[in-house]
Amino acid sequence: MNYEQMLDKGKKELPEAVSEIERFNIPKVRGHVEGNKTIVSNFDEIAKALGRKTEHLLKYILKELATPGDMRKKAVIFGTKLSASKINEKISQYAETFVLCKECGKPDTKLTKETSVYFLKCQACGAKQSFYAKI
Repeated sequence: MNYEQMLDKGKKELPEAVSEIERFNIPKVRGHVEGNKTIVSNFDEIAKALGRKTEHLLKYILKELATPGDMRKKAVIFGTKLSASKINEKISQYAETFVLCKECGKPDTKLTKETSVYFLKCQACGAKQSFYAKI
């Protein structure tokens, strides 16, 4: 058996989880600073990738960054200068809390709110988690 044959055999024997590419990628923020404001042009795209409402994500980010902000068309204008890394960090925290299943780690979840309690129901493994979040 030559090297190419061994390589093909090895690839065939790999489990699917190792060989498939990651299907849940959060887009990085794109935007610029204009005076004292930060404009993120792909905020709507990020919310869609997370499978959550843009308003909910924005409310969380504004609260976490303690800054004013406003949605205009598909962009968000923050009232202060912010680095992309800081915004990306808060979006990752949002995904950990409101998107990813705590049991299986998959993003196939539905978020519902009853009074002041959120429920995260996983469509993949069936796990249901409740938590209180002030947003």
